[in-house]
Amino acid sequence: MGAKPQITIVGAGNLAGALAVSLHRAGYAIEQIIARSGGAPLRRARSLARNVGSRAVVSSRASIESEVVWFCVPDSQIASAARSIATATNWKAKVAIHSSGALRSDALVALRARGAEVASAHPLMTFVPGSRPLLAGVPFVIEGDKHAVRAAKRIVKNLRGDPFSVQKKDKAAYHAWATFASPLLTTLLATAERVASAAGVQPRAARRRMLPIVAQTIANYAALGASVSFSGPFVRGDAQTIRIHLQALRRVPAAREAYVALARAALTYLPARNRKALEKILKG
Repeated sequence: MGAKPQITIVGAGNLAGALAVSLHRAGYAIEQIIARSGGAPLRRARSLARNVGSRAVVSSRASIESEVVWFCVPDSQIASAARSIATATNWKAKVAIHSSGALRSDALVALRARGAEVASAHPLMTFVPGSRPLLAGVPFVIEGDKHAVRAAKRIVKNLRGDPFSVQKKDKAAYHAWATFASPLLTTLLATAERVASAAGVQPRAARRRMLPIVAQTIANYAALGASVSFSGPFVRGDAQTIRIHLQALRRVPAAREAYVALARAALTYLPARNRKALEKILKG
């Protein structure tokens, strides 16, 4: 396999778009973007292909020459996507990679059976419509067959990403960690907006007004770690304030449940005074 092998990407969603653009900028040739079918999936694939000097095809018509095939499809579609192109090439000496954070590289077992080396390479990053982050500096967790892992690490390093390894048995815990770091963090912010509404502040204004404290909290966490960054009534052991919070949050039951769960986690992982009193209030 050459220093920069030709790559085929399966899928044309948010992750595929970010990966294709970063690969193209790093000097990789994208042989083709494979869509699962015609219609909207193929239109997205064609749009992405134009951006990276490639071409788009549907899986039923794919003929693959590239040395690496990278699957960027939802977890539930990885195995079927692999089967759909199982006869599109001779898989011996080729590398197949998928980008699921939760599933093991074994999700590509259909291609391993045909001679491919397989790996998973999941970027610890969020991909949403309207945002296409570059992958420089992004950690990628990688596991799989020896040759495929080596190839995936080389590609990630050429993207100026940060490859690291986890054991197969730990993939689910890894992805739960990633879910706390972004989607559940977004859920927390959305919950904060609902609590702001209970205080008479509209969601758009709440988002704007929260940004300074959220940004400073992240900056503190990055520079100082969680324990030093933790502030507010739990650190002070202010039981009366927490009791008042819980009373007010009865108007927003889901937010109250989240508050109690996070408060209990705070008492487990972070510095706090007056713990017994706080624990008693949270049980009430």
